[in-house]
Amino acid sequence: MTTVLRAHAEDQYAEELAILAKDDDRVRPPGWKLSPWAVTTYILGDGDQITPKYIGPRRIVEVAVATLATDRALLLLGVPGTAKTWLSEHLAAAISGDSTLLVQGTAGTAEEAIRYGWNYARLLSEGPSRQALTPSPVMRAMAEGRIARVEELTRMPSDVQDALITVLSEKTLPIPELNEEVQASRGFNIIATANDRDRGVNDLSSALRRRFNTVVLPVPATAEEEVDIVSRRVDQLGRSLELPQTMTGLEEIRRVVTVFRELRTGVTEDGRTKVKSPSGTLSTAEAISVLTNGIALAAHFGDGVLRPSDVAAGIVGAVVQDPVSDRVVWREYLETVVRERQDWRDFYRACRDAG
Repeated sequence: MTTVLRAHAEDQYAEELAILAKDDDRVRPPGWKLSPWAVTTYILGDGDQITPKYIGPRRIVEVAVATLATDRALLLLGVPGTAKTWLSEHLAAAISGDSTLLVQGTAGTAEEAIRYGWNYARLLSEGPSRQALTPSPVMRAMAEGRIARVEELTRMPSDVQDALITVLSEKTLPIPELNEEVQASRGFNIIATANDRDRGVNDLSSALRRRFNTVVLPVPATAEEEVDIVSRRVDQLGRSLELPQTMTGLEEIRRVVTVFRELRTGVTEDGRTKVKSPSGTLSTAEAISVLTNGIALAAHFGDGVLRPSDVAAGIVGAVVQDPVSDRVVWREYLETVVRERQDWRDFYRACRDAG
């Protein structure tokens, strides 16, 4: 028996979804597995049997869920690492029971990824037919009344983006080769994500933007909130990757989060010292990655206790994206901020050696 490295949300949290469905006596929109209230509870947790999947303002999640209950599509916008993809996956899992109808936007994404393609062997031998047609995830979602996810929408060329206009406005997908169309079943909608640092890459046309309700996902408001998010995700990843048990001190997590927040905002935690910001985003997701890598180092090559030396290399790698300008920023921060903190001496030496 083989196990997957990362289970889909609807599989990983199947027990929680079943608990919610069993006790959910509220009105469910057509095609939904859960009511909007239960979907929101699944996302935010209930402090008991349902674990939080997203930590942030409740109103943001409520607006996102309410949007999907209407005929407007949802656009999750934010800087990298604000859990846009994570939230879209869990919303699709809770609403449709299927988060796999996914289109990944890139500069090379073709229109077929939004509409449909063809099995050219069958097309040449049989001519155009439904059997020769290869449906896109969006087309399947329309036919089955499910949620389709479009990741990095603004990374796709503008003409590919605009293939969504008819789908979102008319709720149909024409197939002119067959003189047919696919009409959306109840429950269909689209969740798209976009990185607001990509503005100007392939901006959405006004016609397409009008068909989305945009919800902006903020960075964690406080250090405590970010520490909580990072702690939870590091623990989840450690268990899913079956890393050996490690003494993960909250002190190291808090230190990594503090470094990232100070460099991200350009000022120290006490507000007394301004610092330069590097070119990278230094997102919460990157902090999670640094700490997960540190845990692997501590477990396999250390004494099983997460120490400054285990996270130092990861932090340097995350901060120094540009080997020239970012290295100057990092050295200045290290010498003017980190060095002056008495309880950060081990961390200072580890980062200096790693850099």
